[in-house]
Amino acid sequence: MLLEINAENPQLRLIEPVIKQMKNGALVCYPTDTGYGIGCDLFNPKAIKRLIQLKKRPKKKPFSFMCSNLTHISQFAHVSNSAYRLLKRNLPGAYTFVLPGTKLVPKIMATKQKTVGIRVPAHPICKLLIETLGNPIINTSVQLDGEEDTLAEPFEIEQYLKNRVDVIIDGGRVFPDPSSIIDLTGDYPVILREGKGDVTPFR
Repeated sequence: MLLEINAENPQLRLIEPVIKQMKNGALVCYPTDTGYGIGCDLFNPKAIKRLIQLKKRPKKKPFSFMCSNLTHISQFAHVSNSAYRLLKRNLPGAYTFVLPGTKLVPKIMATKQKTVGIRVPAHPICKLLIETLGNPIINTSVQLDGEEDTLAEPFEIEQYLKNRVDVIIDGGRVFPDPSSIIDLTGDYPVILREGKGDVTPFR
């Protein structure tokens, strides 16, 4: 199902039915500030299994997930004082931060080192989805692992996914530009990938 939603002022009346489906295990494709992503409710194990199968992803390689704000992050990650200051200055934005996970994070979503990748997106549709659901949303790119992420148009994504997700939110064209990945598990930030988010504050 392709559902058109205003990218700048998303309509809550259109978001709410999508959230109802997510709570029942739906996979949803939506626009983010770094391109279109596919996700589901962090606390729906059946949906997570579907997503792993769809992406053909090794179980030992967990997905990142998106929170609505810093307070939300603190429920799912241990944030040091120095990490908090960096997060506060740079979120929301095109970053994925690696942090030590808390016990609230499902085991399937944490690495062997018990770390998690967390984003706070700036895209209005994405933000409203997370806020309305109340739980973090797992986030992964549209393309299968190993394929180059090039799809920017919702109709192209619909043809590519072929009914493998339950809802595709059409928020207009968004060119894929991966997030910068910053590891905040140690005493100093470590830049794991330089992407759309400016990495200067972490050097």
